[in-house]
Amino acid sequence: MKHWYTGFWILSLILATGCRQQENAAGPPAKQPNVLFILVDDLGYGDLGILGSTYYETPNIDRLATSGHIFLNGYATSRVCSPSRASLLTGKWTARHGITDWIGAPAGEDWRKVGRHSRLLPADYLRELPAADTTLAEAFRAAGYRTFFAGKWHLGGSGSLPTDHGFEVNVGGWEKGSPAGGFFAPWENPFLPNGPDGESLPLRLARETASFMEENRDQPFLAYLSFYAVHAPIQTTRERWEKYRDKADSAGIAAHGFRMGHFLPIRQVQDNPVYAGLVETMDEAVGIVLDRLDALGLADSTIVVFTSDNGGVVAGDAYATSLLPLRGGKGYPYEGGIRVPLVLRVPGLQGGSRHPEPVTGADLFPTLLDLAGLPARPAQHIDGKSLAPIVQGAAGPGWNDRPLYWHYPHYGNQGGEPSSVVRQGLWKLIDFYEDGRTELYHLGRDPGETRNLAREYPEISDRLSALLRGYLSKTAARYPEPDPEYNPSLEAQHLRQVARELLPAKEAERLELLHPDYNPGNGWWGSAIRE
Repeated sequence: MKHWYTGFWILSLILATGCRQQENAAGPPAKQPNVLFILVDDLGYGDLGILGSTYYETPNIDRLATSGHIFLNGYATSRVCSPSRASLLTGKWTARHGITDWIGAPAGEDWRKVGRHSRLLPADYLRELPAADTTLAEAFRAAGYRTFFAGKWHLGGSGSLPTDHGFEVNVGGWEKGSPAGGFFAPWENPFLPNGPDGESLPLRLARETASFMEENRDQPFLAYLSFYAVHAPIQTTRERWEKYRDKADSAGIAAHGFRMGHFLPIRQVQDNPVYAGLVETMDEAVGIVLDRLDALGLADSTIVVFTSDNGGVVAGDAYATSLLPLRGGKGYPYEGGIRVPLVLRVPGLQGGSRHPEPVTGADLFPTLLDLAGLPARPAQHIDGKSLAPIVQGAAGPGWNDRPLYWHYPHYGNQGGEPSSVVRQGLWKLIDFYEDGRTELYHLGRDPGETRNLAREYPEISDRLSALLRGYLSKTAARYPEPDPEYNPSLEAQHLRQVARELLPAKEAERLELLHPDYNPGNGWWGSAIRE
């Protein structure tokens, strides 16, 4: 719904742009809106209170969502982190920019070292953000913005760090994809000086971001807060573990928390008190930066983005959460793996709206340029489309007709298979490369992707497959190759062992985390600095 101040805000941006172009005009140019971009690692769609969780508590994020615009069909561009992060900064989907797996994942014959005895060898991929791309940070810096990065980078090492891609300041961003020293100081990060022993990493990154915003309150800035949380290794304080252990106990602890998937056990319940405590700490950190915006009087001149790089971890890594009724999680092509929280708060636009249009992280680059009154870069953010018409109430029906594409020619640590995906309207098709099977789902009638309709609707299946193949051909996408050393009996033996040993081990571990006497005994439990 449009409001009178929507037009006022847009007019203000136009006038501000005009002032910059007329240096001889009377008075200083109007200050452009700031941008605060908050990116969480491995946060699932169902991990927020406002999106349905009754176990995790996220009051600060819920408050942001209530004051902003929620995209109910917001998607990461990949089921794992590095590809999705590259899309956020380039406005391109993964097949086009070439980073199709998390940087450091084995490809080709190196995959055999994992010991999964898989049918295919995963495709190769780029291992750093391409220097030829103009990033979101470079575009804003060229427009006179101060640019700041804090937290997880995972888009390359020396020569491809945040400061090599448009960020003036980098606090904690390097080649590692997880917090090497854990979530309590001392941490092992060459770009983040140690705080007092036991200092919380999410809170430290939030305070660094808040300080940057305060120091640059009188000039436009892009502050990119990229949490390492809630990625493994999941850690929390004793107090927060107790809070969520008691909460799970009061609700009734389920006898079983996992079921066996094709490759790995998959978590079915949200009752992990350590993960819940980490989620709450991350939410507290979000509150720090939002409160600082309010205290500085910048909330009414700052665009805020909140999203995640992929779905929550239901298998592999820390087996941390469940995203039911959505199927799967991180590493999977299903909705749990790619649908993520996406909130956009824009000054001058009334919040609280929920938008059904399917959108992706690649759309945020052109969106932020648009809302800031900066020129579009269509040759760069070629797969992205500005969301400004949606939040301004001017979106046409074409949004639901736009095909969205995902390409992951790899096996995942979480049990996913090499596959590619296309969504158009309410139809979603997945092409799997191991056995050539196709799965087709109608997300309007079956959001949990429980019924494969490929045989019932062959015309729709063929049309979407053709769209997908056409896009992958146009972008010169890479594909997995058959492994000439594949031994099906060895793979079957491996899968039997996983079901026989790992499944009961994860059930026992889950109950141990919920036991009143649980103590990890690894140093972080007795954190010296209270949160």
